[in-house]
Amino acid sequence: MAAEVLALGGVQVDLFDAMPSVGRKFLLAGKGGLNLTHSEAFEPFVERYGARAAPIESMLKRFGPTELRAWAQGLGVRTFVGSSGRVFPTDLKAAPLLRGWLHRLRQQGVRFHMRHRWLGWNGAGALNFETPLGERFERFDAVLLALGGGSWTRLGSDGAWVPLLRQHGVDVAALLPSNCGFDVKSAAANSGWSEHFRSRFAGQPVKNVALRFQGLNGREFHQAGEFVITDSGVEGNLIYAASGPVRDALIERGEAVVQIDLLPQRDASFVAAEVARPRGSRSLATHLKSRLGIDGVKASMLHELLPREVMNSAAALAVAIKALPLSLTAPRPIDEAISSAGGVRFEALTDGLMLQAQSGVFCCGEMLDWEAPTGGYLLTACMASGVCAGQGVLAFLNQRVD
Repeated sequence: MAAEVLALGGVQVDLFDAMPSVGRKFLLAGKGGLNLTHSEAFEPFVERYGARAAPIESMLKRFGPTELRAWAQGLGVRTFVGSSGRVFPTDLKAAPLLRGWLHRLRQQGVRFHMRHRWLGWNGAGALNFETPLGERFERFDAVLLALGGGSWTRLGSDGAWVPLLRQHGVDVAALLPSNCGFDVKSAAANSGWSEHFRSRFAGQPVKNVALRFQGLNGREFHQAGEFVITDSGVEGNLIYAASGPVRDALIERGEAVVQIDLLPQRDASFVAAEVARPRGSRSLATHLKSRLGIDGVKASMLHELLPREVMNSAAALAVAIKALPLSLTAPRPIDEAISSAGGVRFEALTDGLMLQAQSGVFCCGEMLDWEAPTGGYLLTACMASGVCAGQGVLAFLNQRVD
């Protein structure tokens, strides 16, 4: 995106990529249907970026969801709004959009250099690249780094750039997993899931639930949705949405207990009354299934996570059904995460996204210190940062000419 802004501004652009082809993570994002952006109103859209909403908002005002859809249309890719408000190409694929984009960039004069891994600067200040033909050194009037975060190493985002910038005095926040799963501790095993639970339910979704979590500084997360049981814990959209606050609490407190509402469509008084109804000779499992529709993985989660005395108390069980405590012990490794938090802090950058510590060097994309939930927010902000960084480079080059 930055290359396109610069090429349209009359600048000769050389784009270097460590991988054999460009846009590999972009293509992966389209594997299940390319979620380009989201259709919600601008104000709640911006709030998705949490603590970094202010700097992201300034970028989105230049290139936001509306501009992104128009840009795709300009490449011959029409979009539609799904039932969840997410925006997709009509064919749900990333490859046609990327092919059209690269073709246009080449027509605009952008030169692509594959299998060029950036190793930093040499003693004379030239860029140092590792290539199949050996080391290569290059000098440019301006440099724009879009090196990704720390997730999906096999696609090139390995975070190897962090020490390269830190040694030049750039303030870089540690890369952390975001939109990730978590390991759990269960009452039954006092560690991860019990073997009985894991063997029966790993891979199964837990649908129509809500998650509540009291984060740092009293901030409360509360959202309905679904998640998936894994071998070691939980993952899925509802878990990803809460991953930032949960991860931060684990770092600060060493523990994080979320509450799962197994019946968000029913209020607490209804649940209490149904659980308290006499069940005669029926088993508790049959009682919960017939009165509340709780069976399968939901019923097993109650047994897995609650002490026996709670299961034997109608009043305590009713409370737990509406607020089932789930202890999350650690995020899954960053390479398993959809995205990463941390990166070059905005305080280390100018408004044009140039490094304060190195004149003429700019940064954009996921290597900046921000995070957002899935739903088109990640891709939109990455694109917007590319536009803003490209504009920043143009302004820098024009000042040099003046």
